[in-house]
Amino acid sequence: MDGCSVLVTGGLGFIGSHTVVPLLKQGCRVCVMDNMFNASLKVKDRIRTLVGDERYGNLRVEELDICDAEGTERLLKEVKFDACIHFAGYKAVGESVAKPLSYYENNIGGTVTLLNLLSKYGCKKFIFSSSATVYGDAKEVPVLEHFPLSATNPYGRTKLFIEEILRDLSKSDPEWRIILLRYFNPVGAHPSGLIGEDPKGIPNNLMPYVQQVAVGRRKELSVFGSDYNTRDGTGSRDYIHVVDLAEGHIAALKKLQSEDDVKCKVYNLGTGIGTTVLEIVKAFELACGKKIPTKMADRRPGDVAELFCSPDLAKEELGWTAKLTIEDACKDQWTWASNNPYGYEGKRE
Repeated sequence: MDGCSVLVTGGLGFIGSHTVVPLLKQGCRVCVMDNMFNASLKVKDRIRTLVGDERYGNLRVEELDICDAEGTERLLKEVKFDACIHFAGYKAVGESVAKPLSYYENNIGGTVTLLNLLSKYGCKKFIFSSSATVYGDAKEVPVLEHFPLSATNPYGRTKLFIEEILRDLSKSDPEWRIILLRYFNPVGAHPSGLIGEDPKGIPNNLMPYVQQVAVGRRKELSVFGSDYNTRDGTGSRDYIHVVDLAEGHIAALKKLQSEDDVKCKVYNLGTGIGTTVLEIVKAFELACGKKIPTKMADRRPGDVAELFCSPDLAKEELGWTAKLTIEDACKDQWTWASNNPYGYEGKRE
């Protein structure tokens, strides 16, 4: 890994920034490409504190959109990359329903632009940030990589379509080595409290919403559905600490660097354990030492009772396994939230 040159799209976002830190610590030269739509330039200074001045010298940040073919080509002409980790993309399910063309244009169009240019300049090792949404309404758990794929919203379809594009690309050109990482529910923050999730506007995911209630930015948490067939009637999901998730990308990159016959492989990145909404709330209350006000609400259309994965293939082939617990995630997320109650930019509401 030492000296490996890696292009990281969306590298100042939540998962991207947490992955850039171990990449730099492993001795990689990292170029982040981010349009700053859902990120902050202040992340750079936080990364510097985490990795030290010497490692930070191996980081370059370009404010650049994956849809900008001219700017991306200029970068790829200048820097020879060994691999690309592709995080960039819009990611709000509700917004994707309201603005499907925007999601297709940005997520799919931008990825095709990126792939064409990577191919042109000989960078054919590729890790894609996919999602458990590609399993649609999974009929059984734990979810395995070979299960049928579908999507219930435009955001999920962009992930599914990009996976199909990458499979077709791999078949058409054997030089490509591609790993698709299907995340379950990323939570937590770096234990230092320096970097974490900073959603713009109203959070779309449970943990950032719980966090914002805890710091007083939101009045209460709405719990959608209390009559599911789970331990306490609330929906159950597979929550993975973002630090574990970042290490999954390091393991995938090591596989691409060391093996020539990868072609196009897919791995679930999760814990294999389901945690309910009320269990998350209880763990966060313990972490922050205060009560999280909740309000029971009707089920949301399309939500399933429980969804968790089998991470066995990632353990077997990548040597990776999630090590951190929900309690770790809540503790680390509270450290981040209490140090940065209004995110990187301070109060803006």
